[in-house]
This record gives sequence, C-alpha cells and structure tokens, in this order.
Amino acid sequence: MTVILALTGLRIQAQDAMFSQYYANPLYLNPAFAGTNVCPRLAFHFRDQWPSMPGTFMTYTASFDEHFDKISGGVGVLLFGDRAGEGGIINTYTASAMYSFKLKVTKNFNMRFALQATYENRGLNWDELTFPDMIDPKYGFIYQTSELPGKLNISSFDMSAGFLGYTPHLYFGVAAHHIVPIHNVSGFLSNGLESPYDYRPVKWTAHVGGYFDLKRKSKKETSFGDISISPNFIYQHQQHFNYFSEGCYFNFYPFTVGLWLRHGLTLKGDVWSGFDSQGNPITERISYHNMDAFIVMFGVEYEWFKAAYSYDATISKLANYSGGSHEVSLQFLLPCPNKRKAIKDLRCPSF
Repeated sequence: MTVILALTGLRIQAQDAMFSQYYANPLYLNPAFAGTNVCPRLAFHFRDQWPSMPGTFMTYTASFDEHFDKISGGVGVLLFGDRAGEGGIINTYTASAMYSFKLKVTKNFNMRFALQATYENRGLNWDELTFPDMIDPKYGFIYQTSELPGKLNISSFDMSAGFLGYTPHLYFGVAAHHIVPIHNVSGFLSNGLESPYDYRPVKWTAHVGGYFDLKRKSKKETSFGDISISPNFIYQHQQHFNYFSEGCYFNFYPFTVGLWLRHGLTLKGDVWSGFDSQGNPITERISYHNMDAFIVMFGVEYEWFKAAYSYDATISKLANYSGGSHEVSLQFLLPCPNKRKAIKDLRCPSF
C-alpha cells in the first residue's frame, strides 16, 4: 500500500518532462504556437533521458496543428506519453486540444492567445514492482506477493494557457501549464479513499528569440545556401525549480546546428541559522545553482520534411553516470488544402 501511495503521487510532485529541441515540439512549449505554420504541420518527438542509469525516462509526443481563417486562429492536438522507472513502473499518457486566437495588431506585429484542455491517465505497472514477501533468503525474488494491487490508474483533467507575440524578426511568449486544480475523474487510492483533487505545481515558461537573415537569395522562398542565425532564451519555473536555457541556431539551408546551455536554480526555502543578539531566530534562504547540460543539435530540412537529432551532454554531478540524453524529432509540413489569405507565418527556429 505504501508503495502505491508513493508512486501515484510521484508524478504530481515531480517536474514535467523537459525537451531539448524546444521549437521542434512547439505545442508542448506553448499552446499559442498552434497554427503559426499556417498550413498543416505534423510533428513526432522522442526523448531517452539518462540511458546509462536504471529506471529513467522515455518520453514521446505526436502533434498536429493548422490555421483556419474562419475561426481566426489555429487548432492543435498534442499526444504525450512518458515511461518512468525500470520497465515502465509509472506510465503517463495525455491528450490535449488547443485553440490559438490570432490578433493582427499592426502590419508587422501579431499576437496569439491560446487555451489548452488536457485529459491525463496515469497508471502503475504492478508487474514491475517488488515487495519484501517475494524474497527468499537463498534464491532471491521467487515468491508471489500477498499485497493487493488496488486501483492502478488515475484519470484527470487539466487546463493551460499561452501568449505569443511576433514580428518578422523577433518573437516572445509566455505559457502557464496546470493553471487549475486537477480533478480526478476516475481512480481510487489503494486504501479505498477517493482523492478528488491532485495538486500539480503550475509550470511557467517564458521565451524570447530572434531570427535574422545573413544571406538570402529570395524573399518569397528559402533557397539552398541561405544563411541565418537565431539566438534564443527560455526560462521555466515549476515549484522550487528554475531552469534557464540560452542557445543559438546557425542555419545554412538545408542544414541547421544548434547549441544550448541549460542550468538550474533550486530554492530550498528558509533554514534556521541561529539567533541574533536579542534572541530572535535567524533564517537564511538556501538555493542551489547547478549546471545541467550542454546541448548539441543537428537538423536537416527540405521543403516539406524536417528531421533533427540532439544530444544532452550532462555537466552536473551526474556526468559520469547518466549517459546524457538523446532526442529525435520529425516534422512534416503538409500542403494547405485550399488557397489561404496572405497570412504571415511565424519565422522562428524549426528545432
């Protein structure tokens, strides 16, 4: 029972999954990106985090988005899956739908406001658990446990929101995930008590970047040999964790190289450190700064197809144990089903 209670709460207290190819997975970064490509966009993403360590994370997403003139905005669908623990002890699956309203402020400045609704199912893989009564002193784990599994799945609803502003060369945005309490629509804890609300810390994301042409043959379309650069900054906050990512993309069409540095600041709260001269307690706010990863990305794109691979080189204390992280993305830019108005899409990195 204790194991189940601990594991069912793990996802609630932990951070959300983090990807390193931020703009190859735009709907996960900010729902306001829905429809920014104007024509239909189909994207697939896979991440294997710390493969050298047992019981780590394998995460994958699939998304589709498109802009529709009749509703003055973009519509997107995002599917997410995450396997945590050795053998996939905890499995999380979500399905999200989002709408991003487009507002043209001036000729060269546009904004998008988005809402996202998410259905989540979180399950515990009972067959991968081990208990003390399964152990034989001589032969190890050979017995069947007498523990009862209880309810192994919990389903819930969630809401998120996002904002995006962009010009021909600059873009910025803010997203807030888990902005309402998660309502548990099915599932009971193993002690038979219903948990109607699970708390998930709000995840805040702020991002800003630019896209600048250094060499371009045509204003209407991208040509072989066109050169551009795109500096970016992303800040993410969830509960006590703060992550800062600084990076830059170098594009020599059809190739792209990206370099990122991700580091974090963890707030541990106030700690008692003694008394002052009048006998009042003194507290200090403790925080830890850690260098997380140096990220290298290689991408290729040609007309309707984009693919990229990135590697997170761990530079924290786990550097000798994690094996880094691998990430692969595929994007398919589908043709518009009919002629659209001259809507300017967002010029930002593809990976």
